[in-house]
Amino acid sequence: MSRPPTFTPPPCARARVLGTERGDFAVLDAAPPAPVRATVLMLPGYTGSKEDFIALLEPLCAAGYRVVAADGRGQYESRGTDRQETYAQGELARDVLAQAAALGCGDGELHLPGHSLGGQIARAAVLLDATAFRSLTLMSSGPAEVVAAQRDKVKMLSDALSVLTMGEVWEAMRALDPPQDADTGDGADMRHRWLAHHPAQLIATGAQLAAEPDRVDELAAVGLPVHVLSGERDEVWPVELFDSMARRLGARRTTIAGAEHSPNTARPLETAEALAAFWDGLPAV
Repeated sequence: MSRPPTFTPPPCARARVLGTERGDFAVLDAAPPAPVRATVLMLPGYTGSKEDFIALLEPLCAAGYRVVAADGRGQYESRGTDRQETYAQGELARDVLAQAAALGCGDGELHLPGHSLGGQIARAAVLLDATAFRSLTLMSSGPAEVVAAQRDKVKMLSDALSVLTMGEVWEAMRALDPPQDADTGDGADMRHRWLAHHPAQLIATGAQLAAEPDRVDELAAVGLPVHVLSGERDEVWPVELFDSMARRLGARRTTIAGAEHSPNTARPLETAEALAAFWDGLPAV
């Protein structure tokens, strides 16, 4: 579970609702002083939220980028339903396309980074329609299903969510994984975020992580510039898989020293620098 350093947006950002043709989504919208180089739409991972990118907002704004970090359907402050079918990957990908349209960027003007599960949803959106996007960044997001140990964890969580309340599951997780929330006070924000997630969303997207097929060749055929970014260690997908995926895609590859599965929270300045360097280096459209 990603632990952002704070849940309070920096001065450059505001929390708002992004209205789309597929419903409303809670976002953090961070805008730099003019001129704006480009707009970035960021998608969080499993059990995460838009706040997982909060430490990236100021450095990316300083580099000239407008950043919109979004809670997906049923994540934290975005509304969802109790029906698992509404969280099918194709539905979530169409949500991303609707968010892109609502941001009002022209064709090929929007950068799309996704962390972990968010990367696989971002990939699915690009495979549906890449028109809106200038680039795709897969941040700690592997080519196919998560490793066996993570599949076991996802199944355990899904089984628990089927019979227990979100509060009961939280207490069970804390017992198994002692708090490490020195940087987020007593963990009240983490608990609040967890309780706001829809169980159906977690069950449905967990099943996706455990069964995601390898679609790397499909993505390579799209021809969109891709950046594969990860920490130097990762327990969800082996780092070697990120290396091979980048080679198959002909993608830029960045490894953030000192980071594991969430370089965006562990090493935000280095991660922001790597993201901006990738975008700055792309040829003009």
